[in-house]
Amino acid sequence: MRAVVIERPGHVGLGARAEPTLAPDDVLVRVRTVGFCGSDLSTFRGLNPLVAYPRVPGHEIAGVVAALGSEVPAGLHPGTLVTVVPYTACGACPACRRGRVNTCRDNRTLGVQRDGAMTELIAVPWQKVLPADGLSRRELALVEPLAVGAHAAARGRVAPGDVVAVLGTGAVGLGAVAAAARAGGTVIAVDVDERKLAVARRAGAAHAVNSRATPLHDALRELTRGDGPDVIIEAVGHPDTFLAAVAEVAVAGRVIYIGYAKGPVSFDTTQFVRKELDVLGARNATADDFRAVVALLREGSFPVADAVTRVVPLAAAADALRAWDADPGAVTRIHVDLD
Repeated sequence: MRAVVIERPGHVGLGARAEPTLAPDDVLVRVRTVGFCGSDLSTFRGLNPLVAYPRVPGHEIAGVVAALGSEVPAGLHPGTLVTVVPYTACGACPACRRGRVNTCRDNRTLGVQRDGAMTELIAVPWQKVLPADGLSRRELALVEPLAVGAHAAARGRVAPGDVVAVLGTGAVGLGAVAAAARAGGTVIAVDVDERKLAVARRAGAAHAVNSRATPLHDALRELTRGDGPDVIIEAVGHPDTFLAAVAEVAVAGRVIYIGYAKGPVSFDTTQFVRKELDVLGARNATADDFRAVVALLREGSFPVADAVTRVVPLAAAADALRAWDADPGAVTRIHVDLD
């Protein structure tokens, strides 16, 4: 069957993989659409330390159930529209024992530590398959990145009355914006791209700050009457925004980091103590985060069409990845349609 394959850094093309074998507790999913993730771009660039080559990318999945293993319980049936939780959990590490399976020590994400879903068929354990009839393929393929942002908002304990600044309004940042607004927070979206900020407003942000045009410190102080945001969610992955999150958050505030800073970060740690901050990481997402995003999308208010920058067929996926590499700021999400 056809598959997009990143053979080595800088080299991607259309290849072939054998059809998967269906284990008794597996569901065979016919993949309809897969979104390209920032981790896929990092893999293409040779900057993802978790990847071994060659690698089939893809873990943002819209699919339909094609077949069921003999031990899959009732509830799923061929033809059901689904998305997939693309992470694994060992069940034995400290995180799993605490119920935080999204950050399993031995996690292997589709498209990262193992071959992903940018191919025609995948077999996955039934526990990882989430039925979502009624959602479009665009919505289904956005569930995973939006859920990662929603998980960050949950980690930040966003509640009514909180002022929440989200630094970065790519797909993951938009998930944080939408989830924080849905939880009752007043959201300030921060980016350097006016187009992305306009989408963030449609996703629920009450304010938008172009930090290239306006000093971030001045804008946040003005919008919070000098206090700073109660919660700052960093969804850029840059040393400068890592530092800004700690510098700009309110006293007794919460800082949540979603991604990895693309370089070393040297903090003035006196701010952690003086402000008594909660500084938290947010990794992947839980099945509950996925379900929350499915519910959000069913409400119909999220700007799905605006969040998907480009749609291409499988045969054009490699060219689309190369184009994204050449102009990364122009893309929120690329969707690859397989049928």
